Amino acid sequence: MADARRSHEGVNIDAAWKALREEAGACTRCPLYRDATQTVFGEGPPHARMMFVGEQPGDQEDLAGKPFVGPAGRIFDQAIEAARIDRDEVYVTNAVKHFKFERRGKRRIHSKPNAGEIKACRWWFEQETALLRPRVIVALGATAARSVLGRAATIGRERGRPIPLEEGATGWVTIHPSFLLRMPDRARSEAEFDAFVADLKAARALVDQT
Repeated sequence: MADARRSHEGVNIDAAWKALREEAGACTRCPLYRDATQTVFGEGPPHARMMFVGEQPGDQEDLAGKPFVGPAGRIFDQAIEAARIDRDEVYVTNAVKHFKFERRGKRRIHSKPNAGEIKACRWWFEQETALLRPRVIVALGATAARSVLGRAATIGRERGRPIPLEEGATGWVTIHPSFLLRMPDRARSEAEFDAFVADLKAARALVDQT
């Protein structure tokens, strides 16, 4: 793989990303690769100033090989559009790059990654950020926050405040859009969606401030 530091000193950045994606495609850093269809790597422009980190691929992402294309991805798209963020101008990835699930009949049900799996996959997150050098990294949910911050984190404690990160980036923690899918009360769901959009607007504003 092209060295991340040297890629910003003359080495073709596109070639460095291509090499990183190919390496990730053969990842065996934790056992999750055994049952997943494929590695679901991040996507977005190679010099995006804003990076979004989710938890892990879901069933549809695992099959498509792309992040945030399932039900939670559709809510994510609606929210960033409401926050006036262009998805084509941001980088979207996950803390864990393989789908972790339990089989129930023919269905594959999402299973939360454990601390060891998050730690094993954090190496890829570090490579992504080293190449991308984003100004703002938005962690969507507690698993993503753990990966971005490098420690256990709760949404209630970290949400809604800028957090200094290594290499000069600013972290921002909010909910994962899947949280909204689990809410049966429509009024509360709409209120939480509005709060999510407000978080994204605040994160967008940080991009111009950093």
